[in-house]
Amino acid sequence: MNDKIILVDCDGVLLDWEHSFKVWMKEKGYKVKNDEEYSMAKCYEMEKPEMKKLIRHFNESATMCCLPPLRDAVKYVRKIHEELGYVFHCITSLSDDENAQRLRTMNLKKLFGETVFEKFTYLDTGADKDEVLAKYEGKDYLWIEDKVENALEGAKVGLEGCVMKHGFNIHDIEPNGLTGFANWKEIYEYLK
Repeated sequence: MNDKIILVDCDGVLLDWEHSFKVWMKEKGYKVKNDEEYSMAKCYEMEKPEMKKLIRHFNESATMCCLPPLRDAVKYVRKIHEELGYVFHCITSLSDDENAQRLRTMNLKKLFGETVFEKFTYLDTGADKDEVLAKYEGKDYLWIEDKVENALEGAKVGLEGCVMKHGFNIHDIEPNGLTGFANWKEIYEYLK
């Protein structure tokens, strides 16, 4: 395995899951109530168990084959891989459904290329990542997330917890001692 490894979440870091989910919800007849909320339950003013079922249904839908990239991810992830020699281990809470996992892998390889990802770790919808991150304990790899709590879990085991900036997390990055990036170009420049 390559020593130049970057651990990366998928949704909100590599792919624009939120936009695609909101389009899907609109097609199902649901209306956004609080657009600035990170929690989709709060965003749609729904109970958490009901929203979790909808998210699972979305994550197991054919839509997983074609989520768009987040911001400038394609250009700079490829540059990080091709020019700087890094490979990526994707750790994502998607679903335990194997078909959904295959669709996500297909989507990521289609967007970023066949050689960018060395490993995919799929967890169930909404699952915690602490056990998977513990396997990387003592490594000083970058761990890029959009959820501050998950970035902190990586930092606890010695990873460099980094956060892709969004409106919902921007005020929690620095107070928690994490590095924040607005886009993949900033990550590329940081690694150079």
